[in-house]
Amino acid sequence: MLTILAAGSVFFPGLFLLSKQCLKWIPALRWSERDAVIVSARLVSSVQAVMASSAGYIIASSCEDIIEDQHWLTCSYIMFAVPYFVYDIYAMFMCYWYKLQVKGHEEASAVPRHMSSALSSYLRREFLMVLHHVVMVTVCFPVSVFWRQGKGDYFQGVMFMAELSTPSVCLGKILIQYKQQHTLLHKVNGALMLITFFVCRVLLFPYLYYVYGRYASIPFHMVPLAVPWHCNLGAALLMAPQLYWFSLICRGALRLFRGTSRSQRPHGSTAKEQQQQQQQQTDGTALPQPSNGYSTRPTEPELATH
Repeated sequence: MLTILAAGSVFFPGLFLLSKQCLKWIPALRWSERDAVIVSARLVSSVQAVMASSAGYIIASSCEDIIEDQHWLTCSYIMFAVPYFVYDIYAMFMCYWYKLQVKGHEEASAVPRHMSSALSSYLRREFLMVLHHVVMVTVCFPVSVFWRQGKGDYFQGVMFMAELSTPSVCLGKILIQYKQQHTLLHKVNGALMLITFFVCRVLLFPYLYYVYGRYASIPFHMVPLAVPWHCNLGAALLMAPQLYWFSLICRGALRLFRGTSRSQRPHGSTAKEQQQQQQQQTDGTALPQPSNGYSTRPTEPELATH
């Protein structure tokens, strides 16, 4: 067990460092430290998501009895993935720190100048995501490995497959980073992200309740009354942030739709907007456009990747 834990502790940070160095030193790329860190963090999150989803499919498909059947991969992957959540708190902070450096060219007075103040700002802004990761390590890990006593591997496998939505979330962040919101890839990925997040995360616990209802031969609406109260509490606490993050994805999709609609306005209004932009540039009030793909507008809170 400790060997698997150590392997995860080496694999995820090691993959991050390897990816960052490759992006910085491959002659055809030569990315900056900032861009290499941000893209590498998204890459590691996507790799973890693919591994978790694959493990979840293997586990769920092998369990005929959803309560009693066991699969060795369940506890093994949990042990392997626990270090990822610790590493990812650090990786998210590094992404946040480098984004602040970019914003510093535009809004120097609003950006924390010291690492300690940046850390405090990061914890305030990303409190929900950091709390999610801490709970995964301190609560979900011991419950899944020790408290279950080998029961319910099927449910654990299905929950692993919730990570199917993570790669599209990570790709969407990268496309926004490089101002590719106008591309067909961004629109297709946005639709895929909306669908996969809704199916894999929002519908996750209703599906698990439905499956248990069929197993126990009780109506769906009676399942919450039949299962232990702490199962309902855990499901509610895990479901709440998923609903919040899904609302953010819906807002982003709505903004994308409205932006597409505005781009199809008559040329007269477009010319008026261009005239206003030229006036701002003449007055010296327009913000400089960063060359690395970061928007000068305030950003939405980070979406879930896990």
